[in-house]
Amino acid sequence: MENELLALENECKNCYKCPLGKGRTNLVFGTGNENARIMFVGEGPGEQEDLQGLPFVGKSGRLLDLYLSLLDLDRNKNVYIANMVKCRPPHNRDPKPEETEVCLGYLRRQVKLIKPQIIVCLGRIAAQRLISPDFRVTRQHGEFFKKGEIYMMGTFHPAALLRDEAKKKDALADFQCLRRKIEELSINIY
Repeated sequence: MENELLALENECKNCYKCPLGKGRTNLVFGTGNENARIMFVGEGPGEQEDLQGLPFVGKSGRLLDLYLSLLDLDRNKNVYIANMVKCRPPHNRDPKPEETEVCLGYLRRQVKLIKPQIIVCLGRIAAQRLISPDFRVTRQHGEFFKKGEIYMMGTFHPAALLRDEAKKKDALADFQCLRRKIEELSINIY
């Protein structure tokens, strides 16, 4: 599986199906345990992610790591983190629908190879694309939806929590919901 994931990453490195590929410094494919039962999906890389080639490495990444640590989760041990698009949109704007459409096939293949039992969508864009087009993160955060064999939950993007600290309490509650789902499904995170 590691070879298949590496082959998919190399395929993404050679992708220029949308303008984002031409503007990237680095591809931001994903990071974490390739056998993780829990996967987090954000919208797209920001400036720091583009520079380092890894998802969620700036301030929002440090906040995500803090929330993960509260559940004994760790990006290097028992989760996998990816984004809807693999290249940074200019000026950190939201990815356009046609850009997410191009990358959606890559993300689906990542999910197929990793085989998570739970996917946590970080932010509106990921939740609307993966859970439901009319998903409202302000109303439906923390709720689980079953799609095929995978349980999906949407929560606030860490960058949104940095902009509006009042939402941190709701995000913490969402991560507590995630803990309960992990226990309910008897997912071994160790």
